[in-house]
Amino acid sequence: MVTKQGFLALAPQYTTTSELLSAAVRRRGMDVEVLGGAAPMRRGAHYYGGPAFAARVANDLQVALLEPSDDWLTTLPYAYTGRHIAMSTLSEARRLSHPAFVKPPREKSFPAAVYPTGTDLPPGPDVPVLISDVVTWAAEFRLYVLDGEVRTGSQYTTFGRLDAEPLEGHHHEAAVRAFAEHLLSTYGESLPSAVVLDIGHLTTDHGTEWAVVEANMAWFSNCYAAAPDRALDVVLRSAGPRTALSERDRRFCRFPTAGLPQPPRRQPTASGSRHR
Repeated sequence: MVTKQGFLALAPQYTTTSELLSAAVRRRGMDVEVLGGAAPMRRGAHYYGGPAFAARVANDLQVALLEPSDDWLTTLPYAYTGRHIAMSTLSEARRLSHPAFVKPPREKSFPAAVYPTGTDLPPGPDVPVLISDVVTWAAEFRLYVLDGEVRTGSQYTTFGRLDAEPLEGHHHEAAVRAFAEHLLSTYGESLPSAVVLDIGHLTTDHGTEWAVVEANMAWFSNCYAAAPDRALDVVLRSAGPRTALSERDRRFCRFPTAGLPQPPRRQPTASGSRHR
């Protein structure tokens, strides 16, 4: 369990997840503070909320916001994704002449959806996008992962419709955990130590199979029917004090040069050579 020290700073926009996490935080004896115009001037902050607001307060809060790389899905083999996925730009996506699922990897600058052709994409700046084959998800699950271990989870859709149900006791729980464990044992180091992993049950011409939907930052994810107290462990690590940031997670920090503690410099020996 994460230490009781510190407090949870919330973006001003209310969500059901922020309410659930707030209750879990208070059960641990920690404080909750809903941010307004300025960030609180005290140490030990953890953050939950949207990325736009985070950009305004992250430096004042001195939090390290962990997130997967934009192209993470494209680094996985087809056996884990069940579909072809490419990193591209919105301008390139506008040239598509066939249906494709197109989404921005980070900010929701336009709706993630299946677009009949590239000309159907909304107007906007030329941002990075992920383009993938159109597939059908029979069910999708959100998993809260800490140090390569699934702490809790929730089904969140069936055939694209909201259908929240706890992972614990679900009839697919064993299969979900087995797929996630295999994925994380192989590719866990390519993700932050605290992350949300979405996986789903694909329907194909040959039956059904498990595949990765995407990975997201835990500090801006809906927990649906996941256990809030277990999800909280992941959220606190995913957006916690920069002084506690591990060397392993440094490359996943959203603002890598904004006030992060620097690793200690090696001192030269008397002869001028450096320790190896």
